[in-house]
Amino acid sequence: MTIEVEEIRASENIPAGAGPRRNIRPMTPGDVPAVGRLFNRIFRGHDRAPGDDLGRYIETVFFGSPQYHPDLGSVVHENAAGGIDSAILSVPMAFMVNGHPITARLLCAFMAESKAGAVGAARLARSMRAARQDMCFSDNASPVSADHWAAGGGLVLPIQSLEWQRSFLPLTAAAILASRHLPVVGSPILLGILGLVDRALRRLRPSMRPKAEGACRIEPAGVEEFLECAMPMLERFAIRPAWSKSEFDWLVHIASMNRSLGALECRKVVLADGRTIGAFLFFRKPTGIATVLNLVTEEGRERDVAAAMFARLDAEGYALAVGMAQPFLMNAISRQRWLSFRHRGYFCLVTRHAELRQAAERNDIYIGGLASETWSRLLTDF
Repeated sequence: MTIEVEEIRASENIPAGAGPRRNIRPMTPGDVPAVGRLFNRIFRGHDRAPGDDLGRYIETVFFGSPQYHPDLGSVVHENAAGGIDSAILSVPMAFMVNGHPITARLLCAFMAESKAGAVGAARLARSMRAARQDMCFSDNASPVSADHWAAGGGLVLPIQSLEWQRSFLPLTAAAILASRHLPVVGSPILLGILGLVDRALRRLRPSMRPKAEGACRIEPAGVEEFLECAMPMLERFAIRPAWSKSEFDWLVHIASMNRSLGALECRKVVLADGRTIGAFLFFRKPTGIATVLNLVTEEGRERDVAAAMFARLDAEGYALAVGMAQPFLMNAISRQRWLSFRHRGYFCLVTRHAELRQAAERNDIYIGGLASETWSRLLTDF
């Protein structure tokens, strides 16, 4: 989540006459009320203190990670009067790069008062330049913010900047998506009528129904089984989340707090001989949207796993499935009928390591879902 701050020019250009030296420092739990109020002003358009729920959520997410350290967490900028006029909220995450561990920073919100926070915003942006970061990324940057990432030596990952949408009940799915802005469109009566029309259309257009490929089946699994499946399947990527059990459990915990997306569940894809060839972790919202966080497969089994996933989600009654695009899955995903892509926000990455940059440029990277901001309530609530 980012804010378009027009006043942030090239990050080296601090306005003349900026006054006394301001201070960039790590955010502390005592800053939560001020940062929450800044969040409300910038992203919600009202100037009031954060409610208890928002305050607790900010503290849980940005101070609770097993990877947390003040030097790798969120940062704030104090003005001459000691007030916070800009901030970057970030979560440290463990990654492996060519077999070596690093701690990356997921940037979740860049907030700045308009003119009053321009100096602080520019200084915060400068502190995130590639030359200073092992790995720093954001999965939902605005066009202006993406330009600043690029100016600071960063990359924009075009495929990960897309969201795929597979409609199973197209009219119902369109109404559910429209109801985010027009709640009346999502009324149960209207959705019921559209559902009847969709099912009639499915009889006329068999291509609306996804079909599994290969001799495999879907089995329910606990989220801890996803971790067991994912780690060996992700070893083929030069850049991948490290996901220790403690960090994975914490990520699952905070993702599960996002009840507006539904309950967090896992399914695994199994061959007839019992061997697991893939798994997917998703938010389950019955008769609505299935939000796929992470999909992993054995190398070479992408088509089988993706087709099985779509067939199962259709059978479970979802109107629509959505998820972040991944380069290694594009061939398998794109074979689906009734599938579209939309730009979800720029996925940006900066690093001072040449080997990491080169791996990202050749798409030798697995990132997103739990290893991004998709789960955050700051995107959907408050």
